[in-house]
Amino acid sequence: MKEKISITGLSSVSSLGSSPDEIWNNYLKNETFLSVKNFEKFDAYVGEIPVYIKEELNDLRNSDSKYKNLDSSVLFAIYTSRKALSQVDWSADFGVNIGSSRGATELFENYYDDFKTNEFGKTATLTSPTTTLGNIASWVAQDLQTSGPDISHSITCSTALHAVLNGIAWIRSGMSETFLVGGSEAANTAFTIAQMRALKIYAPIVKEDIFPCKALDFDKEINTMVVGEGAVAMCLEKGVSEKSLAVIEGIGYATEELKHNISISANAECFQKSMKMALKDAGLDTVDAIVMHAPGTLKGDSSEYNAIQKIFGEQIPALTTNKWKIGHTLGTSGVLSMELAILMLQRQQFIEVPFSTISKAPKKLETILVNSVGFGGNAVSILLSSK
Repeated sequence: MKEKISITGLSSVSSLGSSPDEIWNNYLKNETFLSVKNFEKFDAYVGEIPVYIKEELNDLRNSDSKYKNLDSSVLFAIYTSRKALSQVDWSADFGVNIGSSRGATELFENYYDDFKTNEFGKTATLTSPTTTLGNIASWVAQDLQTSGPDISHSITCSTALHAVLNGIAWIRSGMSETFLVGGSEAANTAFTIAQMRALKIYAPIVKEDIFPCKALDFDKEINTMVVGEGAVAMCLEKGVSEKSLAVIEGIGYATEELKHNISISANAECFQKSMKMALKDAGLDTVDAIVMHAPGTLKGDSSEYNAIQKIFGEQIPALTTNKWKIGHTLGTSGVLSMELAILMLQRQQFIEVPFSTISKAPKKLETILVNSVGFGGNAVSILLSSK
């Protein structure tokens, strides 16, 4: 068994808020935090960051002239990274890996719209540096004045959990003592939603329906995915101590052969492999609960559940997800699921999905597996314990 890695700092922002108590209190409510947003040509459900946090983010934007032209995804990352780092006592040589599925989404789309309408084919001076994916982590590193490596990457919806894997690899290799990891996604744009609607996976607006996203509802007859925005920054260090918020006991990752650009096999072979690897890495045969990826689509939910049945047989752990509440935050979703797992371990309370018949509280809550997968058949599983 490899050396354990502790999570010693954690900060997030999503439709649930930004402080741990606020987020937990909102998890305790049997209600969704999805809302309808107008995109000029259509309305759609989204998971949107609260107004008061947007005001704080606007203050951050105006605090430095260099920040005025940054995309919201970058501001989200700076905002959460500052808060996470304030919880630890690190020297400046820590690494940074903040991933994103779509990167500087809104800024890129705005710049491209301007380019298409400009009669001379010109674009704004800062188009390139502010729309590159790498500017998320590089601006975090600049803001925190770290001298360690800084990395941004994208591997669709499992991006942030791959950032966790990368941070663990740097620490276990001895190349870095500490690593700041996470994800940031600010993709609540008309073009993003239109892409998901084109795939026929987006939730339709049904006014009398109080739960637009039916993640873990296996009686649903249509796809009900909803996009959300959010970011998480997480501090990783070697070993276990009193300051550990939770411990990473095991990690797993896998890919599977694609039959289609967005396909996943009926029994999610990639999840079977990643969960097996995480269990083996932790030296365990089972866990108390699983925070599923479960995006609210017919095939996405059922294939992951089938994979869980293949691995755990009749002794299936307690199952939950947060996408019915906050939407699918794409590249950030895995670390927001990790945050839910950590909160449940800390408070020793399981968050059920109110309309799901398979979401039942476990007898104990000591180990939780977190799953994430994205287009391309790439899966990651992270096994957490309380300490």
